[in-house]
Amino acid sequence: MAHPVVVTDKTFADAVERRDGLVVVDFWASWCGPCRALTPTLIQLAAEYDGRVTIAKIDVDANPRTSLAYDVRSIPSLLFFRDGKLVDRTVGALPKGMVTMKIEQLLTADARSVVASAG
Repeated sequence: MAHPVVVTDKTFADAVERRDGLVVVDFWASWCGPCRALTPTLIQLAAEYDGRVTIAKIDVDANPRTSLAYDVRSIPSLLFFRDGKLVDRTVGALPKGMVTMKIEQLLTADARSVVASAG
C-alpha cells in the first residue's frame, strides 16, 4: 500500500519540482491539530491514486526554506504541482471529497492538455 512520501528542503527539487505528473504536497507541522486531522485522508489518497498521483508531506518547522520559497503562511496547506510547476493550492484541513475533487480536476486538465498537444 502506498503512503505519502516525506520530503525535505534537500529533497524537494528531485521529489517534486523535477517529477513528471501530479504531485500533491502537504505542508504541515506536528503541533498542528488540523494537520494531524488531514493525515488519514492523505494516506487514503496515496493508496487510491498509487501510480497516478504522488502525495508528499513536508514539515514546515524542519524545512523552512521550501515553505518560504512557496509562500506557505498557513498550515495545513496543500500545494499541487504538475510536471514540476505549481498549479494550485488549498489551505486548511479540507474533507477528503474536496481534496479528491481537486485532484480529479487537475488529472482531467492534464489529460485534456495531452489530447490537445497530440491533435
